Amino acid sequence: MVLSSVLGFPRIGAQRELKKTTEAYWAGKVDIAELERVGKDLRAQNWAKQQAAGVDIIPSNDFSYYDHILDLSLSLNIVAERYSKYNLSTIDTTFAMGRGLQREGVDVPANEMVKWFDSNYHYVRPTFSHSTAFKLNNTKAVDEYLEAKAQGIETRPVLIGPVSLLFLGKADKDSQDLEPISLLEKLLPIYADYLAKIAAAGAASVQIDEPILVLDLPENVQAAFKTAYEFLANYQATLPKITIASYFGDARPNLAAIKGLPVAGFHYDFVRVPEQLEEVAAALTPEQTLSVGIVDGRNVWKADFAKALKIVEAAKAKIGADRVVVATSSSLLHTPVTLENEIKLNPEIKDWLSFATQKLDEVVIIAKAATHGVESVAAEFAANAASIAARASSSITNDPAVRQRVESITADQIKRKSAFATRLEEQKKNLNLPSFPTTTIGSFPQTKEIRINRNKFTKGEITAAEYEKFIEQEIAEVVKFQEEVGLDVLVHGEPERNDMVQYFGERLKGFVFTQNGWVQSYGSRYVRPPIIVGDVSRPAPMTVKESKFAQSLTSKPMKGMLTGPVTCLRWSFPRNDISPKQQAQQLALALRDEVNDLEAAGIYVIQVDEPAIREGLPLRAGAERDDYVKYAVESFRLSTSGVEDKTQIHSHFCYSDLDPAHIKALDADVVSIEFSKKDDNKYIEEFSNYPNHIGLGVFDIHSPRVPSQEELEAKIQSIVGVYPKENLWVNPDCGLKTRKWDETKKQLTNMVNAAKIYREKYSS
Repeated sequence: MVLSSVLGFPRIGAQRELKKTTEAYWAGKVDIAELERVGKDLRAQNWAKQQAAGVDIIPSNDFSYYDHILDLSLSLNIVAERYSKYNLSTIDTTFAMGRGLQREGVDVPANEMVKWFDSNYHYVRPTFSHSTAFKLNNTKAVDEYLEAKAQGIETRPVLIGPVSLLFLGKADKDSQDLEPISLLEKLLPIYADYLAKIAAAGAASVQIDEPILVLDLPENVQAAFKTAYEFLANYQATLPKITIASYFGDARPNLAAIKGLPVAGFHYDFVRVPEQLEEVAAALTPEQTLSVGIVDGRNVWKADFAKALKIVEAAKAKIGADRVVVATSSSLLHTPVTLENEIKLNPEIKDWLSFATQKLDEVVIIAKAATHGVESVAAEFAANAASIAARASSSITNDPAVRQRVESITADQIKRKSAFATRLEEQKKNLNLPSFPTTTIGSFPQTKEIRINRNKFTKGEITAAEYEKFIEQEIAEVVKFQEEVGLDVLVHGEPERNDMVQYFGERLKGFVFTQNGWVQSYGSRYVRPPIIVGDVSRPAPMTVKESKFAQSLTSKPMKGMLTGPVTCLRWSFPRNDISPKQQAQQLALALRDEVNDLEAAGIYVIQVDEPAIREGLPLRAGAERDDYVKYAVESFRLSTSGVEDKTQIHSHFCYSDLDPAHIKALDADVVSIEFSKKDDNKYIEEFSNYPNHIGLGVFDIHSPRVPSQEELEAKIQSIVGVYPKENLWVNPDCGLKTRKWDETKKQLTNMVNAAKIYREKYSS
């Protein structure tokens, strides 16, 4: 019998219940008991939903109030003394480590947050030091397993594996000589103890995620897998059966490191890499199971049952039906909760889609077909085939004019008219900026009043003229504030924008939108990614009116704000019927038209943000990565290279480990990069030879904490000690839309004053 399995389920709730309650708790409007009650209710609903769908292997411990990697850090006492010394509750320590805390004598910054592989989810990076003392602070995985058991549902607890946990972490600022993987032998006894407690609670098996198996790993990390799992095998009699799960890529280059490990089975992602089946199946022992990740945990399109079943049948033929499990390719954390609430979506398009709840049915149907034959689910297979065929032939997907324009792209369109040195001289004359110029990344606080008026306009409760007047008032206030605080290059604040991708998608042909298609980006920050359903083009200007109005209010340069083609692609649910390159080129041409229109309207500083360019980088070095870098860079340059030398092109990058070579290739005049939570100068040194101008973010916008002016001066000093001061801009890490106005005013005032200190210091 072929079983069905889910690797994880969204924890946010179909109506964003977790976000609303978490933020109410932060605001002091509900107590911890109410927060925990909502969490318990969501877990119960998720387990019941999977049980009702007929899923055989249901995950537990996939829930988190903030981040599951951070949860495990707390469970294993990977908590720096700067947090533990305050004796906060587990939940409050979680939030302090995730977002910082500044209240009632507590003042701690957040831990570093980075992208989870090539997804738009962010995890809080575990931070290790020589003084890290592993121990079990709590047994969250046991508690949630027992919670499900009390509900009458047997689950398989999920943990991040010891090797991935260490490799994905970093050394704390006081232990820079520490390689975290060297702590493995100290960590393993605590893992064994944790797993033994899970087994004692009654769990027969666990899912241990080792996602780093899809990365290029150094030899000592590859060797760590044998060390870890042979150690755990010594306790086999008291531990649950272990299935090691990898996802998001190709595990074959690391097969030698895990072949023969004493575990019950392995999970691989066959949506991303279907061609790895033969090799990974051959690497199994005769007793080990193969979990076939064939329902896409990262995208919203229906699985093609016929294609999926071919892969499952091939696995059966190689190792036997009783050792095959049909599974989601990864956790469904990355998909919206359910299609049931999408009552406004075009029915034709809705028929092509599958969200997390619908994917439960998909794994069950494919498993039934593999067990009992297609005839046992003939109606489901027929309906699925009809949906797949309808999408392929729909006029919604194809626009010949867009295809022709992409085919006509020339080499001259992807390079600026002059080299940077020539452009810089023209920009100095045109913009007349001081040294250490200050700016923000674009957005200002999205207040309750903004959201209310946007909602009223959407519902037709106020007219377009009334809404436009309100937006202009908001822009005017933001411009006035920036002039008062002393910023040098201003922004209009983006009050009209709901999201940095959705706003543009709503104005481009080829996108559709959901009402409740939310996914978690980090903590309580949820996004509602657009869905690219067809060829993309720009029917009309998208941002010119607001930018032109804002520029009319000031003599200082006003920065036009756009989201770049790769980020629009990566932060949407992309098509899976044409290549990412084709989609990026279509978006680039649409944005090129917008950039040119902004310049024609008198906007001579234009920022085209590409924070997702690193996110899209293929996880392994090789031809695929080289091809991606080429088309990603060319797409950005296609967007931005139609302007004159005097127009300054900016771009922004945040919460990713960046390759300076890739950033250099973009040839932006100024780049701004998240930096506030970097602990050493090594990161600056990587960009020390960057030839154009750069702004390394000096404060964390994801935290309500307000750094003092002295702290920001010290941050700038750490930069100018390594990076040429003549090329340095001063800015926050990212946009300010999630912050409150009182925090923003203090943060920017301190930042501008700190920049002025250095401007005066080096004025000679």
